Amino acid sequence: MTLPDQFGETNMSLPRIPAAFFGIVLGVVGLGNSWRAAAAIWPVPASVGEAISLLGFAIWLVLILLYVAKWFVAPKEVTAELEHPIQCCFVGLIGVATMLAGLTILPYSRIGTEVLALAGFAITLFFLLWRTGLLWRGGRDPVTNTPVLYLPTVAGSFVTAIAAGTLGYADWGQLAFGAGFFSWLAIESVLLHRLLMAPELAAPLRPTLGIQLAPPAVGSAAYLSVTTGAPDMLVHAMFGYAILQVLIIGRQLPWIMQQPFAGSYWAFTFGLTALSTAALRMTARGDAGAISELAPVIFVLVNIALAIIAVGTLWLLVRGKLLPAPVRA
Repeated sequence: MTLPDQFGETNMSLPRIPAAFFGIVLGVVGLGNSWRAAAAIWPVPASVGEAISLLGFAIWLVLILLYVAKWFVAPKEVTAELEHPIQCCFVGLIGVATMLAGLTILPYSRIGTEVLALAGFAITLFFLLWRTGLLWRGGRDPVTNTPVLYLPTVAGSFVTAIAAGTLGYADWGQLAFGAGFFSWLAIESVLLHRLLMAPELAAPLRPTLGIQLAPPAVGSAAYLSVTTGAPDMLVHAMFGYAILQVLIIGRQLPWIMQQPFAGSYWAFTFGLTALSTAALRMTARGDAGAISELAPVIFVLVNIALAIIAVGTLWLLVRGKLLPAPVRA
């Protein structure tokens, strides 16, 4: 027997996952990409990168099925999430995660990759236009401005560039890179003004600062995906800015960690794994000196960070404390 909950919806045991959980896909697939890049230049097992990448695909598939089911089981929760000033931006991760999931299976099915890349791009573009259009109308409380604002436009555009470049459409990918690059610069100015001038972030929101690393790190990976030859000054500059973000966030970790560990800490993972992947790909393209020296250090530290977050997540799952409270309208 099923009972209606306070929203008049059917109460079922099916997990009602928030859109933010698609950040797990970004982190796991990102780590798989880093291992794939490492296997191309170092004597590390290629099977590790393949296993992690396929795990990311499996996680994406489970989350997609659960999120689609949520539309039928708890449609008001979905609507509340879409209307929430902060949580809504995580919905943009669905298309991004779909494109990345498609890239994980490229060695096994180009058609499958192209289908998922196109589907993910369509979702990303639709959500980007819908959400950005609402933002441009104004009336937003500055306190609700957090790095999640990067997700629809910056993350969506940079991952589109990565997908296009990987599939051989670098000219289209360069257009997407431009969209992401200039959106990043515009949004960052808004976020820095909020961080400097508005009240400090509430503890539950502080892990979102991990997303602050993603634009320069993912942007570096995107730039490498749509260009050829030796890495140039622009990608070095973005990579250097990403390193600066890591150092600033590291300095803030005691303050951020006043929020007990939760699934929100996956916000750190896409930027971290992209930073490692970018360093490895620059090394593979002949970059010597600073980048080649940093690459193994970053690779090891990123693997340690991902292992800690993954173990913490599994511990929450085992204890039944991984799922957050539903977003209420």
